[in-house]
Amino acid sequence: MTKYFFGWMLGSMVIALQLFSQNPRPLTLNPQLRPFYHGVASGDPLHDRVIIWTRLTPDTNFTAPADVAWRVALDTGMTQIVQQGVYTTDINRDYTVKVDVTGLQPNTWYYYEFTYNNRHSIRGRTKTAPLGMKDSLRFAVVSCANYESGYFNAYRVIKERNDIDAVIHLGDYIYEYETGGYALNNNVNTLFEPTHEIITLSDYRARYSQIHLDQDLMRLHQQYPFITVWDDHESANDAWMNGAENHNTGEGPWDVRKSNAQQAYFEWLPIRPVSNGNNEMIYRRIKYGNLVEFFMLDTRLHGREEQAGTTGSTVNNANRTILGADQYQWLTAGLAATTSRWKVLGNQVMFAPLKVFGIGVNGDQWDGYPAERNKIMSFVLANDIKDVVVITGDIHTAWANDVPTANYQSNGTGSAFVEFVTTSVTSPGFPFNVGASVIQAANNHIKYINLVDHGFLILDINQNRAQSDYFYVNTLDQSSNVYNWGASWYVNHNERHLRSTNTASFPRAELNQVQAPLWPRTFIPTNTTSNSSYETEIIPLAVYPNPFNDMVYIQYHVASLQDVSFTVSDINGKIISNETFKQVLPGVHSYLLSLNVAPGTYCLQVKTNQQIHKTVRIIKN
Repeated sequence: MTKYFFGWMLGSMVIALQLFSQNPRPLTLNPQLRPFYHGVASGDPLHDRVIIWTRLTPDTNFTAPADVAWRVALDTGMTQIVQQGVYTTDINRDYTVKVDVTGLQPNTWYYYEFTYNNRHSIRGRTKTAPLGMKDSLRFAVVSCANYESGYFNAYRVIKERNDIDAVIHLGDYIYEYETGGYALNNNVNTLFEPTHEIITLSDYRARYSQIHLDQDLMRLHQQYPFITVWDDHESANDAWMNGAENHNTGEGPWDVRKSNAQQAYFEWLPIRPVSNGNNEMIYRRIKYGNLVEFFMLDTRLHGREEQAGTTGSTVNNANRTILGADQYQWLTAGLAATTSRWKVLGNQVMFAPLKVFGIGVNGDQWDGYPAERNKIMSFVLANDIKDVVVITGDIHTAWANDVPTANYQSNGTGSAFVEFVTTSVTSPGFPFNVGASVIQAANNHIKYINLVDHGFLILDINQNRAQSDYFYVNTLDQSSNVYNWGASWYVNHNERHLRSTNTASFPRAELNQVQAPLWPRTFIPTNTTSNSSYETEIIPLAVYPNPFNDMVYIQYHVASLQDVSFTVSDINGKIISNETFKQVLPGVHSYLLSLNVAPGTYCLQVKTNQQIHKTVRIIKN
């Protein structure tokens, strides 16, 4: 059998015994959100369009198509409708709904919602990009949100600030590891679901389902459009074009796993495909009028050659690539052609060089691909392309860098452009064995480092400068909205090097737009922390895969400590399988079911000791 099957069976039992002595971080499913438990999201805003997204959870029938109505309005009451329609979803897209809403006005806030069987989703808020020259724009930049490492307090803080145009997520939106496989925070005991390392399409879908139920992430998606790219953990650690460090013997072909990861990413995130059905290409341009254009890159899965350290003939080969020839041509042509003042490269791994004692420390960064880095710098300088800024995630730490040429001086002379690196939302800091002062002494182009704290950065851009404000949350061990300012660095228009400031940027007054309400239009809760009917509720969230061959697992949620039983019967009511799990803890779980049955339709009943039950239809191929 495969690694993931045995890992699931062993992990579920051992982890429950060892780690659930404390309460796990809750994933709250209020029945009033049915059937849109995963909230709403929007993304990839252009001046006349934006993607809107939700996920429908069928009540019992996970096989039939479903028609979901959507509407976009100028007000939270959803009376000033500007666009509406119906989207048909089904099991083939995991019941996700993704609509590219066109015909919108530039630089405008909109509200949107979805409806199925007369039940509304929560309302979302989104904003289109401007046309022409804007005075200023502001973005929150995040990356590296390992669910098992603690609370997503950075997401909560950004949502409550209410002062940005969009969120830019630079990757590691999920992590692929098994429970306890990477940086488990024992003060929180937040556990992955599924508990095994994710490999199949069903695995990736289930992990996204869990992450989208986190209230801080859900509410941030509800209030802002996202612009996203994947890094490695959306597939596997240190991924490259034809493999990954964390893809091992027994886990099947890499191209199948990569395809599974890419499909789930496009299903569960509000990203616009470059063409219908294309789940492989994420490099694209997002233009915010004549002030900013984003070049969102794929330095991970598209054209990257295998990591080979930071020295040697392979690394120094003049043709070595991290982008691939086609993406490199796309990037350089776009940089030369854009009419926007600021050109921002949304990039996964650190662009500027990083050496300790004269040796590059991370071949997964651009240090492992120096020839292509030099080509980009040379192109920018030879064509006198000004106002280039790289924004980066991946490294779980915060940095502000000049990007040095061979004749770089510490006063900024010889810098090609600048780079702002955001720290992680939760993932642990990069394990350097030396301090920031030692690193900076050996790398005079590195102007700022924070190797410890977690948070986000605010990228504030106006016609005169692009500034990065570094903010850090005070804890990951409990839910908190306490955070602090760490530092601010900026680059002036027509300059190529960083300057420091002791003042964080101030938001425009127009950003204080009314947020979308927390609840659907048809529901106003009197007590959002307790619901007597909810305490005994059991909610099937997904059935993977369906139709199935030999094995199927059901993802479900329970709100309180209960016994849970699973009974499979045929269409005549004959019981084929029955199993009970004692004292299942609150949260999201999976039950893996192996069924040696004839092709046909079966009923899977999920029941608690409180006699609350749901029956799900499953089909054997």
